Amino acid sequence: AKYMGKTKLIAETGAGQHGVALATAAAYFGLECEIHMGEVDIKKEHPNVVRMEILGAKVVPVSHGLKTLKEAVDSAFDAYVQDPETSLYCIGSVVGPHPFPMMVRDFQRVVGVEAREQFIEMTGELPDKVVACVGGGSNAMGLFSAFLDDDECEIYGVEPAGRSLNLGDHAATMTFGKPGILHGFKCYTLMDEKGEPAPVYSVASGLDYPGVGPEHSMLKDLKKVKYDYINDQETLDAFYELSRLEGIIPALESAHAVAYAIKLAKKFPRQSILVNLSGRGDKDIDFVVDTYGLPENPK
Repeated sequence: AKYMGKTKLIAETGAGQHGVALATAAAYFGLECEIHMGEVDIKKEHPNVVRMEILGAKVVPVSHGLKTLKEAVDSAFDAYVQDPETSLYCIGSVVGPHPFPMMVRDFQRVVGVEAREQFIEMTGELPDKVVACVGGGSNAMGLFSAFLDDDECEIYGVEPAGRSLNLGDHAATMTFGKPGILHGFKCYTLMDEKGEPAPVYSVASGLDYPGVGPEHSMLKDLKKVKYDYINDQETLDAFYELSRLEGIIPALESAHAVAYAIKLAKKFPRQSILVNLSGRGDKDIDFVVDTYGLPENPK
């Protein structure tokens, strides 16, 4: 943005992690920062909203539709096209028209490269299975890209099954979606009877998106990656299990991958599994405890 002479960064965020990262970079480089976020997610992810505001970002509440991630993307795109000369749209996932998915994948690839190197250093070999959560799919695409040429690695993308498998209660796009057009790109999309993007839901704000990155759609068709789903309860169980067994509080998005890895570990106890813990759970603790309670005192 500085090199291009831009003065403002615009982006959407669901869980708030991308918004915080961008607000941090904007503060460092002396740029304005405008983050679009659904009103539902603003309430769920309040700690990250406060972080963005402390860093000087303007958080724009999005109040139309479901007031979550898809609408935040709509709003950010609209803001960008109003002012393309002085602003730069820093999209937060591997979605949108080319070259956005490629750019985000390549930026996120450092996660996959480092994870691959570190796993080999720790164990002397590649993992048998690689697991990451998938909403739009940026953390997963960054991780997967480092393992796609390794035929010995099975790769799993984990989507949110939400409250149920009824349309509107989940965001398991790759399992139940059909090819469609969303935000300027073709991908598997959850659609209603009119062919419009359907309402979606997940306990994790960063995963409730009715589409998925186009490269994920291609990897599904090529059978290079297996896509499955985890529901809210399994996610919450994994959230607490990792917290209490390892002292690591995961983001609810990442807890989907952890829950699936636990399932795989029970089925394949002698195999090694690499899980991408794509976010920390500080942002989620108030929402989880206020909404669901603690395991010993559930609500």
